[in-house]
Amino acid sequence: MDYRKLGHEITELVGKKDNIARLTHCATRLRFELHDISKAETEKLKALPGVITVVNNGGQYQVVVGNEVQQVYRAITQQMGSASRSEGSQSDSSNSKAPKQKQSWISRFISVISTTFTPVIPAIIGAGMIKAILAVLVLTGLVTTESQNYYILNTIADAAFYFMPILLAYGASIKFETSPILAMTVAGVLLHPGWSALMSEGKDVFFIGVPVRLTDYAGSVLPIIIVVWLMSYIERFAERVSPSMIKFFTKPMLVLLITAPLALVAIGPFGTYLNDLVAMGAEAINDRASWLIPLLMGTLQPFLIVTGTAWAMTPIATSQLTKNGYEMINGPGMLASNIAQGGATLAVALKTKNKKLKQLAASSGFTAVLGITEPSLYGVTLKLKKPLIAAMIGGGVAGIYAGLTGLVRYAFVSPGLAALPAFIGSNPMNIVHAIVTCLIAFVVTFALTWVIGFDDPVDDEERDNTKANHDEALSRQSVQNNPQGIQSSETTTATVTPHNKLRPLTIVSPLQGELVHLDRVPDDVFSLGLLGKGAAIIPAKGELYAPITGEVTAFMDSKHAIKINGYDGEEVLIHIGVDTVNLKGRHFESSIKVGDRVQKGDLLIRFDIDAIKAEGYEVITPIIVANSDRFPDMQLEEQGSVKVGTTIIYLSKQA
Repeated sequence: MDYRKLGHEITELVGKKDNIARLTHCATRLRFELHDISKAETEKLKALPGVITVVNNGGQYQVVVGNEVQQVYRAITQQMGSASRSEGSQSDSSNSKAPKQKQSWISRFISVISTTFTPVIPAIIGAGMIKAILAVLVLTGLVTTESQNYYILNTIADAAFYFMPILLAYGASIKFETSPILAMTVAGVLLHPGWSALMSEGKDVFFIGVPVRLTDYAGSVLPIIIVVWLMSYIERFAERVSPSMIKFFTKPMLVLLITAPLALVAIGPFGTYLNDLVAMGAEAINDRASWLIPLLMGTLQPFLIVTGTAWAMTPIATSQLTKNGYEMINGPGMLASNIAQGGATLAVALKTKNKKLKQLAASSGFTAVLGITEPSLYGVTLKLKKPLIAAMIGGGVAGIYAGLTGLVRYAFVSPGLAALPAFIGSNPMNIVHAIVTCLIAFVVTFALTWVIGFDDPVDDEERDNTKANHDEALSRQSVQNNPQGIQSSETTTATVTPHNKLRPLTIVSPLQGELVHLDRVPDDVFSLGLLGKGAAIIPAKGELYAPITGEVTAFMDSKHAIKINGYDGEEVLIHIGVDTVNLKGRHFESSIKVGDRVQKGDLLIRFDIDAIKAEGYEVITPIIVANSDRFPDMQLEEQGSVKVGTTIIYLSKQA
């Protein structure tokens, strides 16, 4: 995959780089915060090869790309001039402010948690996997808990959780647009050995006469998020009151001098109280109905992912892991749900007759059982619906078992077969219950999917045969629709050709005008060939005709761009002018719609060249073979004047 090309396309379709206020990524998705979300072209993004789907929830515009997310993220940040930033960090967009969109308090809360935790994920997953490996080493007797090797490895694994406030301070500073270094410094105050010493003494502590509650902030979540939120206002105050000549000194001094004492005296204890209150509520539910939370998580996890609310329980789970060494909020139910997604998707892979779906389901199903479900969810089960229902039922059934047996997770990893060691701990039966949970989730879901079935999409070859049956009627219709009387050098019927031969395909000029190279187009998307190879025409007459025989698969409401898929596999995109989408259909006329079958030479669009130029837009028109990588022998006609119907591009196809 060309990640540079995909990154460029995504950047353009979210409204260009100036519309990006913030960019982070998690395991499978790019998480944008946009200045103006109306500029994002969601349907075009969903149609991009390499993009699984787009989700707009929780205050973020999320582009799901699967396991290649890091490569795409790097490609985008390099184009934005911020390649030096670490993964998961804020992308530098001219210090622009985040969009102030009206959101419910739930959406704002989830947005805060998501943005805060996203940069931290690599650290806690890495630490969690070391914990899992350490559990295996202890179980197999290769390492003992009294050895120095165990002590050092355990220290490495514990570091991310002990210093969680410092890590979260960074993510929170990105969300609240304040200094990351100052935020992390305040978090360091909460974890300072001097503070730990005061706690060890057990004496009453006062600051300027105000009593200070001694609280252990190691591994805490909510206190530092609240502190950094308040600090963002204090920093603006310090910016405003500091004289410009000495601002370099006074601003950070004021921020630390005001924020740190407030954190120790009031905000930290309040945040800890909230944190403990929520954790106590979750544990009370678990004590009275241990099956309930895993059942809900196992059943509703796909819904939580789609709606962007899956982050809501993360602070509780993280807090439990830090304090207890295990958690039962996220891990057990997510394990059941992830394996169920894999079971449903692999059942689709075995049952479908559609070759593309079979390949997608096989790869994404394997990824799902390992613990990453977005490709499976968005690429297969959500689209087919019935397998998703089966996965939710299977996940719920397995979740009940996980809850009744008291299954817990000892490390923060994405639950799946690859992360089963994270369920090895002090209870030797815990890993057994985890394995049984996986078996229940997979078997129940696989069987349900197989029995209830799904609407199998028609394969491309079968669709081509269906199209061929309509060719005779299409030819008769073309006589009426073809005012130029253009004759095709190809037959419109899908003919059978020996597999060891190449057959020629041609694309004719859809316009009358001057044929030029793509590098003449004043738009990098076309001139650099990011959408594919092709040519361009400077039109002399405002009439656009079909350059191939096929089906209209995309047609903009603004009528300036159209895509036709030919029956021999060629995909041709024609874009009249540059940035003419801004005309919103003015000066364009057409009755074409998506799904129409057209014959080479059919009149598709009329447009007013003079009126378009008068509004300040170029009319140079790229003709792109969107899947030109399938035609390595593609050749272009020489530049110069062309008439409608003149061959401008030569292709060849292995039959």
